[in-house]
Amino acid sequence: MNIDAYLERINYNGSREVNAQTLRALQVAHLMSVPFENLSIHSGEPIVLNEGALYTKIVDEERGGFCYECNGLFAGLLRALGFDVAMLGAGVARADGSFGPIFDHMALMVTLDERWLVDVGFGDSFMEPLLLDARSDQQQGTRTFCLVEADKHLVLLRDDDEGWQPQYRFTLQSYTFPDYEEMCRFHQTSPDSHFTKGLICSRATEEGRITLSDMRFITTTGPQRLRDEQTLSSREEYDRVLRDKFGVVMKNPVRFV
Repeated sequence: MNIDAYLERINYNGSREVNAQTLRALQVAHLMSVPFENLSIHSGEPIVLNEGALYTKIVDEERGGFCYECNGLFAGLLRALGFDVAMLGAGVARADGSFGPIFDHMALMVTLDERWLVDVGFGDSFMEPLLLDARSDQQQGTRTFCLVEADKHLVLLRDDDEGWQPQYRFTLQSYTFPDYEEMCRFHQTSPDSHFTKGLICSRATEEGRITLSDMRFITTTGPQRLRDEQTLSSREEYDRVLRDKFGVVMKNPVRFV
């Protein structure tokens, strides 16, 4: 892995000292530079879970990815810098109150003097690492997160307008790329996967977040998360927004669902 090229990709020029401050800055830089996106699924590009393939896609080709890709490669960067990193398996919360299977999502645990939950692959979630062993509220700007123990899992909760909402649950068991391959294949191919049902490309910004959801370009800004939505009229406009707002130029055109 070319550390310098990766740090340039995420516009990071800060300290490389192995500590919590560096970890925090790296996560924020990653979330603001590398979009959460599923465009490969809709352009006939297979997602390959190994560090070399992910590096080529995210760093060389300036793309993004979903959880296995963004967190998988970020884990490699952190290890190359000297951090102690474990890949965790997580089940994403469903609307009916249940959770998906354990490899539905990949998150990361980084162990320093304290243990941290790190995630650059969940889309709109916590911007900075969370203290993994804390059970009190953890405030980030206007948002509050909390980790609670339930049924031999840790559950990540977010406080929003409707009260505390679960995002995912996980254990501290460490895994490797092959463990996620079956669920990664499911999310690429199954009509039951939400990733096959529509296109998404989303990135944090200084003001909030920008999201390209199918033919809708959505901007959220400020503490009140004010929302502006624009409907795009053509593939050409879609490609232009993808390039100008997210820095993404597809080798293969996406297929609209």
